[in-house]
Amino acid sequence: MTYLITAKEVQSVLTYPLSLKTVEAAFKAYGQGKACLPPKSYLIFKDGDLRSMPAYINTPGMNIAGIKSVNVHPDNHKKFGLPTVMATILLTDPKNGFNIAVLDGTHITNMRTGAAGGVATKYLSRSNSKVMALVGAGAQACTQLHHIMLTRNLKEVRVHTRSEKSMIKFCREMSKEYPEVTFLPEPDGRKACRGADIVTTTTTTRKPIIRKSWIDPGTHINGIGADAAGKQELETSLTKSCKIVIDEWQQASHSGEINVPISRGNLEKKDIYAELGEIIAGKKKGRTSDNEITLFDSTGLAIQDVSTAYVVYQALMKKRKKPKHIKLF
Repeated sequence: MTYLITAKEVQSVLTYPLSLKTVEAAFKAYGQGKACLPPKSYLIFKDGDLRSMPAYINTPGMNIAGIKSVNVHPDNHKKFGLPTVMATILLTDPKNGFNIAVLDGTHITNMRTGAAGGVATKYLSRSNSKVMALVGAGAQACTQLHHIMLTRNLKEVRVHTRSEKSMIKFCREMSKEYPEVTFLPEPDGRKACRGADIVTTTTTTRKPIIRKSWIDPGTHINGIGADAAGKQELETSLTKSCKIVIDEWQQASHSGEINVPISRGNLEKKDIYAELGEIIAGKKKGRTSDNEITLFDSTGLAIQDVSTAYVVYQALMKKRKKPKHIKLF
């Protein structure tokens, strides 16, 4: 039988600590050579795109394969009342190729992306980091914050975005969840970033919005927003000044924060310090100085999706009331 797992069922078991733990383990497996990750492929449409993301992970307790199909259609909400991003994940048993589950992947995508930022912050930011600048105030900003709060004891979060209403709303809502943290709406990007220990960017911009002069020595940057060719959140001179850690070379060079500098000849592969999995696996060190500026370029890997979908599947199989299932043949 193949189980059909809805977004509501995913949300019932996928907590922030679980997603953080799972994604960290997935990156480690990849760094150890225990995961197979072909590059994501793109179908480009007039109004958006469709991405195909397969992966196989083989570690003790996690021998699973799968593929995620995910779209990005920026005008969906306005035109059709649909989310910009929608995803479906198919889990496959490597022993026989049987499809054990089909899951809504939209919430998983949001959670595993936030978890990647949390994991990178754990290994690359200063352990005593207290102040974060959060550039963007959408759904991904929320999951980045929740996962980073599991790894660092933040005392102040400065929220910067073009919409004053969004900044204020985000700060008001997050203040209720973290009353010990001061949330400040900051319409000036420079003021938001200056003096911050961590800068996390979650925008869809194609023109750099974060300047080199805004970033102090010792800052860690999570570059989350760039996920397609042509997208870039950081000034190229800033990116070049960082110790650059990527999730995976082929994806990052095609569609990550480094894609524009790479395509223009301003960066080369030799300028990349490491993949995050190499650091978690102990093959390379993470932060080595309080003064270095570190950058994590996150494009989102299928190993994050498949591993997170699998722990969701496992958790639901332990429940008395199982999800719906179908017999496909």
